[in-house]
Amino acid sequence: MQITKAEVTPVTLELRQPVHMPGHSPITTVTAVFIRLETQSGRSAWGCGVAHPALNAQEPDEFLAVCRQAADRIPDLHPTDIAYSLSQLSPILQDFPAALCVFDLAFHDLLGLSAGMPLYRLLGGYRHKIQTSVTIPMGSLEQRVEGAQIRARQGFRMLKIKGGLDPQEDIQCVRAIHRALPDHTLRLDVDGCYSVQDSLDVARNLGERVEMLEQPTPAGDLDGLCQVTRQSPVPVLADQCITGPGSALALAAGHCADGFSIKIGSCGGISNARQMDGVARAAGLVMMVSCLIEPALLTAAGLSFALSSPGVHYADLDGYLELRNDPTVPGFRLQEGWLVATDVPGLGCTVDL
Repeated sequence: MQITKAEVTPVTLELRQPVHMPGHSPITTVTAVFIRLETQSGRSAWGCGVAHPALNAQEPDEFLAVCRQAADRIPDLHPTDIAYSLSQLSPILQDFPAALCVFDLAFHDLLGLSAGMPLYRLLGGYRHKIQTSVTIPMGSLEQRVEGAQIRARQGFRMLKIKGGLDPQEDIQCVRAIHRALPDHTLRLDVDGCYSVQDSLDVARNLGERVEMLEQPTPAGDLDGLCQVTRQSPVPVLADQCITGPGSALALAAGHCADGFSIKIGSCGGISNARQMDGVARAAGLVMMVSCLIEPALLTAAGLSFALSSPGVHYADLDGYLELRNDPTVPGFRLQEGWLVATDVPGLGCTVDL
């Protein structure tokens, strides 16, 4: 089997409504790059990644340029020797994890297609479904409570509340949602906007109302994250400060968090995520597989990884729900807040481009 063609297609994905993140302008679109690998036998495999400075610190123009440069090398590479093939692309992609993800996913999809197996089984097959949280975005207290109730009626039982602008407002918001939905699991994600003292004040005020506090302190402040982790009554997960296997190892060695939140589209793909899984499991840390605002094809990769490993305790894979014009037709199903895999080989998705 030989790869005869690698087609790179950029797509501007439109959000259903603007997403607000502290310190950034509202996000209304994200840039996605899809790649289709075609083999001599006519088989097609797909990969994709997204770039947005606020989401994964990747610039769209550079992202697209390196994808096109790497795609020119693809026909010279073996389609199922993933580690070797990615190593040959490394000089081009090493500084662009979002672009590395594009090719990592395509090679993994092709491997699953060649084996005739769904990727989650090929990677380990620990489970076939996992419960996901859904994001409650920034807004007024009334808007967030109403949004949580809408998601609850849609079947979600885990809610990730976005905060970070005002610790006291975040406390009030979590309490209000907890009163409205006392049987739901709540998580608070503040995207690194708290000080150490704010983090501890919020954790102590909320106590058992929240399952976890995600990235409380700035990504570059590992000492602050360590302080919060050691004193917080609520488990602390690192997110933005996890950029790849090296940062995962540093955080584990310093006991800076109780666990990791890994995004396939930020860390460079499934190969790097599996290395990070090994670090977390060896260190006794919990792990959540999370997402960007991303096509369902990228979510399918995160899901395949999450289903493959016993080290994954949590899932936050709702980013594809935010998009209006995703060309992906997912093979997985969303049922009452659970993501359920099918036995379609590879990533299990088709792409309408």
